[in-house]
Amino acid sequence: MALQLRATLGLDPWDVLNQGITKRVPLSFGTVTMIVGAAVLLLWIPLRQRPGLGTVSNVLVVGPAADVTLWLVPAPEALAVRIPLLVFSIVLCGAATGLYISARFGPGPRDGLMTGLHRRTGRSIRLVRTGIEVTVLVTGYFLGGSVGAGTVLFALTIGPLSQFFLRLFAIPAAPGERSEVVARGGAEDRIPDRTGT
Repeated sequence: MALQLRATLGLDPWDVLNQGITKRVPLSFGTVTMIVGAAVLLLWIPLRQRPGLGTVSNVLVVGPAADVTLWLVPAPEALAVRIPLLVFSIVLCGAATGLYISARFGPGPRDGLMTGLHRRTGRSIRLVRTGIEVTVLVTGYFLGGSVGAGTVLFALTIGPLSQFFLRLFAIPAAPGERSEVVARGGAEDRIPDRTGT
């Protein structure tokens, strides 16, 4: 998140929203990120998502980590540095999504919304994640958040990247246990609900 901010080529959709909010309230970017994360948890209620250690860690760690990284990492000026930094930050986000969801300690608020909608609608992770990102992007834009080429690249690639890394890092289920992390996208790959269907 912070690396994409430092690339200054366009924020990811959630950060467009966060930045738009920071323009309207006297809070740091990291603090707004935490508040938005906690608010997104409310959307879990109708999806019957259950928070875990990963969920709580995401809400409490991501915002402060972004503030610290922004303080430590200067914004590069050369486009030859900013473009690779942007691409690296997007791929890293997809890999991080696959890693911590596959660890099964509970997804972060935004990813839990993604997996909850995937489970309830039967739509692929790719489609659900892209739909969420586009919705958040439009809202953030109208609040005054910065949009650029990096925003479009993130919105179009984070869904496929998340699906790829979820599959890559999936931990095989123990005998008799069904994995809750399935991301191939077909109806046969739906995340099972609590009843095992």
